[in-house]
Amino acid sequence: MPLPLDNQLCFSLYATSIAINRTYKPMLDSMGITYPQYLVLCALGEKDGLTIGAIAERLALESSTITPPVKRLEQAGLLDRKRSTVDERQVHVWLTSTGRSLLAESGCLGDTLMQRSSMTPERLEALNHQVQALRDALSLEDVTG
Repeated sequence: MPLPLDNQLCFSLYATSIAINRTYKPMLDSMGITYPQYLVLCALGEKDGLTIGAIAERLALESSTITPPVKRLEQAGLLDRKRSTVDERQVHVWLTSTGRSLLAESGCLGDTLMQRSSMTPERLEALNHQVQALRDALSLEDVTG
């Protein structure tokens, strides 16, 4: 018999992810973007000009799931897509000035998360590092397993 749900880390992480998305949703709605679109903007904020494949890799998703939000962001004027002149199979994506402004505006998400969590920035950062270490260990197991 499996452990009760509250004793399963996978369920705690899943339910926390849902809670975070619910916290972000009103703010993202007011910005006119979805959470996946927000993640694409964040990836491009880290390194502009990424390919669709590189964005997908950064977000641990399939390329086919990245293309629809990228197209919607382009239609909204938040980014530009250009086919590579070196390899026409590659599509590079850049933030527009409007996209950069919206990304700067999205800082409220982290502020709200910190406020609602009642955790110090240091405690949230430590928790994030622990979760990342778990993710990395599990991902390594996938590669070597």
